[in-house]
Amino acid sequence: MLGTGPKETQNYDNNNQKVYPQPMDENVNQNKDSMEDLVSKIFNNISSLKAAYVQLQDAHTPYDPEKIQAADKLVIEELMRLSELKHSYRDKNPKAISASPQDSRLVVEIQEQQSLLRTYEVMVNKFQSQIQTRDSEITQLQQQIQESNQRKLKLEKKLKQRGLLSKESEGFEEENFFSIELTPNLFTSTVDIAYKSIHDFSKPLINMMKAARWDLDAAANAIEPTVVYARRAHKKYAFESHICQKMFIGFQEESFSVKAGNVSVSKEGSFHQFLAVRAMDPLDVLSQNPDSIFGKFCRSKYLSVVHPKMEVSFFGNMDQRNYVMSGGHPRTPFYQAFLKLAKSIWLLHRLAFSFDPKVKVFQVRKGSEYSEVYMESVVKDIIPGEGAQRPTVGFMVMPGFMIGSSVIQSQVYLSGVKSAG
Repeated sequence: MLGTGPKETQNYDNNNQKVYPQPMDENVNQNKDSMEDLVSKIFNNISSLKAAYVQLQDAHTPYDPEKIQAADKLVIEELMRLSELKHSYRDKNPKAISASPQDSRLVVEIQEQQSLLRTYEVMVNKFQSQIQTRDSEITQLQQQIQESNQRKLKLEKKLKQRGLLSKESEGFEEENFFSIELTPNLFTSTVDIAYKSIHDFSKPLINMMKAARWDLDAAANAIEPTVVYARRAHKKYAFESHICQKMFIGFQEESFSVKAGNVSVSKEGSFHQFLAVRAMDPLDVLSQNPDSIFGKFCRSKYLSVVHPKMEVSFFGNMDQRNYVMSGGHPRTPFYQAFLKLAKSIWLLHRLAFSFDPKVKVFQVRKGSEYSEVYMESVVKDIIPGEGAQRPTVGFMVMPGFMIGSSVIQSQVYLSGVKSAG
């Protein structure tokens, strides 16, 4: 007799084997584990991407092309990994499925990370554009450096031909030889050096006059008559004035009164002559080419500053003068002291003609009213005379200069004043 209770339903496959169905909860757990693993990988990838992005930012300050390329490579690698994760997720989930609340939270987090990814992609593209721009700038700068080096070689060749560049100076480091900028401050400092060189050369000249038993008072009065000095020691400025007046004759001319044919030089060439002679000992310059423009300048100025009677009284003969007149440059201490003076004035002239427009030189006449704008007293501790009348110029010691609207004051000795010293 058949039972009347419920029948047990069993599933069999085609081979009459019993099949045990998998519970739905196990599939859900597998999907959940897979999703959490994916999100964990995304989080790790984003952290690495952030670190690479920070490294890319740091490489721009200061700008380092090698570090930028390395960081850019890391960023691209992390972006590719993130892209692979995104494609992997889409392949496993081609259609929207019903998700649990926890799955929905993970989807939202994935969407946020994708949004962050897009932001990073924009920034990376921006940096890549900046890198390309910098690379283009670097290429242009490299071309400019090559052009500058070519011009440098041409200028060195011209300077060697003119006897203004020795073999020793060819090995100068470029930053020492060619990196000096043409500025008003450079000219001002060169003026100061020139004035100091006049003062320095006046010392051995006066000492030799003393040794030869010259009457210094009479000599000073012959140079600047009718000047009343506040102190007897101030008569040294008369000798400085004499030296300066002789050295600056022809300064406003490009040839500097040197007869050497066509001496026209570009402003750039004039500046590089300044750099070449500035870096060398003047006797070394002259040994390369005694008849160069600089050599002829030194020769003519020596014969102008040092009177024949001076040489006879100093040395007992005119052998040194005759040697200079014949085209030589003696290695005596006195002539070498003069060459330092000649070099400083020559440099000032070359520098003045390097500016555009060129530097203007101006003189102050004896008896002019003192102006603090255009003049400076060589005696610092002066006391104005009685009355409201301004002091006047006894004589000019060193001329003044104008660079555009800027004024370098003329050095003057004032009359009608007293010295506190």
